[in-house]
Amino acid sequence: MPGQCIVGLQWGDEAKGKLVDILTADMEIVVRYQGGANAGHTVVVGDQKYVLHLIPSGILNSNVKNVIAPGVVINPVTLIEEIEGLESRGIDVSAQLLLSDRAHVVFPWHVAEDKLWEESTMDETDENIGTTLRGIGPCYRDKVGRRYAIRLGDLLQDTFPQKVASICEFKSRLLAKTGSEIKLDPQEICEQYSTIAERLQPMVMNTTNFLLDAVDQDRRILFEGAQGALLDIDHGTFPFVTSSNSSGVGIASGSGIPPRFVSKSIGVLKCYNSRVGGGPFPTELENDIGELIRKRGNEYGSTTGRPRRCGWFDAVAARYSARLSGIDSLALMMLDVLSTVGDINICTHYELNGEKIDAFPSHVDDLRAVKPIYETVPGWEQEITSAKSQDDLPPQALAFIDRISQLVGCPIEFLSVGPDRAQTIHCDLQRPLVGKA
Repeated sequence: MPGQCIVGLQWGDEAKGKLVDILTADMEIVVRYQGGANAGHTVVVGDQKYVLHLIPSGILNSNVKNVIAPGVVINPVTLIEEIEGLESRGIDVSAQLLLSDRAHVVFPWHVAEDKLWEESTMDETDENIGTTLRGIGPCYRDKVGRRYAIRLGDLLQDTFPQKVASICEFKSRLLAKTGSEIKLDPQEICEQYSTIAERLQPMVMNTTNFLLDAVDQDRRILFEGAQGALLDIDHGTFPFVTSSNSSGVGIASGSGIPPRFVSKSIGVLKCYNSRVGGGPFPTELENDIGELIRKRGNEYGSTTGRPRRCGWFDAVAARYSARLSGIDSLALMMLDVLSTVGDINICTHYELNGEKIDAFPSHVDDLRAVKPIYETVPGWEQEITSAKSQDDLPPQALAFIDRISQLVGCPIEFLSVGPDRAQTIHCDLQRPLVGKA
């Protein structure tokens, strides 16, 4: 089976972890290729809930190797906490997890810089970028700057203490100039990270070679994206984005696997929209309906706990991100959240400066200025969490799903009607959603 990928098509939080967990049953390798502990993928199995930040969602399947690739930035302290949490629940992480020696490492100075930058980058609308304050952006900045970057493999080298001492000296002077009172103790940092590195060492390897060998051997690989395409550093709603390529274009650079080896791309969408932090949100609902969706969908960040902003489904944005990521089919999640909310709006176009448009604007000011043009469809006044197939869904729900498929331009392959792994419908792509085959 050729490589497949899972990509979120909104501003993250699309329930990608659940889909990865389901598809892992047919895979040999699951790869996390970008982002850091700012991601939060939730998987529910029976009465057990797992929230994963760095470790791929395939870790719950004992027959699968899970790879954290070079495009990810790793906080070793957070990683150890996550490993220990999973091991305490009976999951043998060390036997399943591989860590790239090329992955860059998050240090205490990155977290300090993150807080300072977030406090100093409020724009004229008092919107901040919405960072999780975990040092992800500063770590990527040092990666690009090269001089003050440390990779996971460096922690195992004799030169590591010297690198830490040199960087601490520079970062201390830099932070002092901004008024920060943080104290960076190179010896303390070096001892802490060296101890963790010894524990991680059996899992650290050249994952690029491992994955290229896997491709040569025709092994089944699933690539797991973090965040969502609209947060892509190059193609998202800049500057209100993440620090990596979170759309489908980031797979090759983050993992080291050429694009031609990924033959199927599945885009994950919620049946409404949400986002955390600042940035334009054309379909945002700052009313009772928005609050109802937030409560029914439990829309609070799995990483930060912050309440998410909620709004109607935006087909303009979804169509753009699906095309950007080369999506073949869609997984429509959280369908149960819209049960009993009444009539449902779908944004089909924008109005910008009096003109009707169907293209997603590239500039944040234009996106902030657009007005959504809605199409209203009937809702369904019944709960659907027990549905096992398309036939169990009310006709209004099927019509809504079919309309999203038409507007985005991709067939619907998966439907989620609840948080549990079992509450997922695998659609027959050869059968129309509305009417009889």
